[in-house]
Amino acid sequence: MSAPPEVPRGSRVTPASTGYKFWVYGEKRAVLRDAYHTFLRMPWPASLSLIMAALFVANLLFATLYFQIGGVEGAARGSFFDDLSFSVQTMATIGYGVMNPKSGGAQTVMIVESLFGIIFTALATGLVFAKFSRATARIQFSQHAVITQHDGKPTLIFRVGNQRSNVIVHAQLRVIGAFLKKTAERRTFYTLIDLPLVRDHMAGMRRGWQVMHVIDEASPLHGMDAAGLEQAETELECALIGLDDVTMQTVHMIHIYGDKDIRFGHRFVDTMKTLPNGDIFLDLTKFNAIEPDA
Repeated sequence: MSAPPEVPRGSRVTPASTGYKFWVYGEKRAVLRDAYHTFLRMPWPASLSLIMAALFVANLLFATLYFQIGGVEGAARGSFFDDLSFSVQTMATIGYGVMNPKSGGAQTVMIVESLFGIIFTALATGLVFAKFSRATARIQFSQHAVITQHDGKPTLIFRVGNQRSNVIVHAQLRVIGAFLKKTAERRTFYTLIDLPLVRDHMAGMRRGWQVMHVIDEASPLHGMDAAGLEQAETELECALIGLDDVTMQTVHMIHIYGDKDIRFGHRFVDTMKTLPNGDIFLDLTKFNAIEPDA
């Protein structure tokens, strides 16, 4: 990906919620020290593919040693595939008994490979278990936040939903707004301001939560319109944390609304209605649906 002329060579790009690219220069990467953290953040297909690729490469290296040294009884002369098959059997402790090392060199390589296989299997098992045992939340934030009149006051509203049937005990939510400002010295500065919510916690979050912030004189959003939000490069960072009542582990989720994600003069479409027989109908297909104020 080509960088703008103003960006030094070697800069790294990361996605930003505003839709623009965020270029970072001079970051010191610690690939090996952060390998565990990186592995846990990788998607499952990538993690498993990485383990299988590492295992295959290790078998290729040991197969090359067997091929160069020789001494594998039962392997066809000059057959790299047989040496690779013997390496896989040794590292996986299969031991069909058709092939076995008969020379001192082959036995030495076999001993080293066996020790390597034990260590590799232990590490891979630990990594997979650590990734599998991580508690994850299926929390959904609405695609947009709206600013509308609620109870006679302008109010910022967005929705949070739990996509599982569990209960998130003592769910807490914080919203922090980031705004671009100019200091008295005419310097650019991003200020972070907490947005007080009508309710910032729930004893037990089940299906949904309509989060509201009243825009009064003390609110950083007071007097701002869509153009003002864009000029201030507004971002709302929402962090939810709670206890999963099934796994008894802490779960969390972060979502960011950029200035383009906040809609003025719109409201959320109702997702719940009462049926004639008194039952309650919840239409989750309208979770993200918004409409102009009447």
